[in-house]
Amino acid sequence: MYNAEDILKEKSREMICVSPEVTLAEALAVMLENKIGAILVKENEDIVGIWTERDLMKNVTEDGFHTKTSQIKNFMTKTLFSAPHDVSLFSLLDMFLGKRLRHLLIKKENKYIGLISTGDVIKTSLNEKSRELDELNEKYNWDYYENWKFQKK
Repeated sequence: MYNAEDILKEKSREMICVSPEVTLAEALAVMLENKIGAILVKENEDIVGIWTERDLMKNVTEDGFHTKTSQIKNFMTKTLFSAPHDVSLFSLLDMFLGKRLRHLLIKKENKYIGLISTGDVIKTSLNEKSRELDELNEKYNWDYYENWKFQKK
């Protein structure tokens, strides 16, 4: 069974971070360049926030929101959700659905080691189900049923 760390290994991507002082336009440029929907905000060695495409949609309606001059630290989400590195795939699905999250930091030995999204977890879940189905098809294929015949006495 896959766990959070397995998903991170398959994803093989470093966490993309910016400093709290960057402008929203600069953060967006990094997100576009890396084709990501969320960016982590890192101060010194600590992750202190996250800013996502959804935050952008929400922030656009707020007073004082100017992508060229507003700093990400004033608009980032400071409440960070995380899960341990060894949490199972099914538990991750449950967390994403139960807490209505789209991104989740993964923690190992009190340190964040990566960020996974609902898409990462769904992709892994579908791949796991496909692998299981292939194994079943290999074991119990149609040849067994097609070559089985009733014998009349």
